Amino acid sequence: MTIFIIVVLIISSIGLIATVLLQSGKSAGLSGSIAGAGEQFFGKSAKGMDGFFSKLSVAFAVLFLLSSLGLTVFLK
Repeated sequence: MTIFIIVVLIISSIGLIATVLLQSGKSAGLSGSIAGAGEQFFGKSAKGMDGFFSKLSVAFAVLFLLSSLGLTVFLK
């Protein structure tokens, strides 16, 4: 069971890295990051491939979190 969780952890970490790197940059600089976060918070959603990669990165992040917590439980 531990080996299975380790394999899931490795796959989810590689998937998370890949999806984050494949997303396009929203804007440049510190002011752009603050404005981009505000637009995303107030409901401006990404369309097309950016939206897909955003949802996929959230899924990989949740999978990474759950597999790391599961590995911690099984190793104790």
